[in-house]
Amino acid sequence: MTTTTSFLPLVAAVLFSIGAVGVLIRRNAIVILMCIELMLNAVNLTFAAYAYELRSMTGHIFIFFVMTVAAAEAAVGLGIVIAVFRKRQSADVDDVNLMRW
Repeated sequence: MTTTTSFLPLVAAVLFSIGAVGVLIRRNAIVILMCIELMLNAVNLTFAAYAYELRSMTGHIFIFFVMTVAAAEAAVGLGIVIAVFRKRQSADVDDVNLMRW
């Protein structure tokens, strides 16, 4: 790896770790969704770095699919968060009791 792309997997690992810690310790559902997005973007950064290094389009194709999954996750996740907030008046994940209303 060249010096420009050698640090990108390290940056992606740091971003992924920050996202994973955020998912594990946060209680607000919107912040958890943002941490999941951060983790998916760290994976995209890794795919882009290796696609650039290997001169391959495969990494870019995987980035497209990961972005599609991230958009679907954001739409469905925010829909669920809004429905729970309207019912419970709170976005904390501790207030949701197995989705029973």
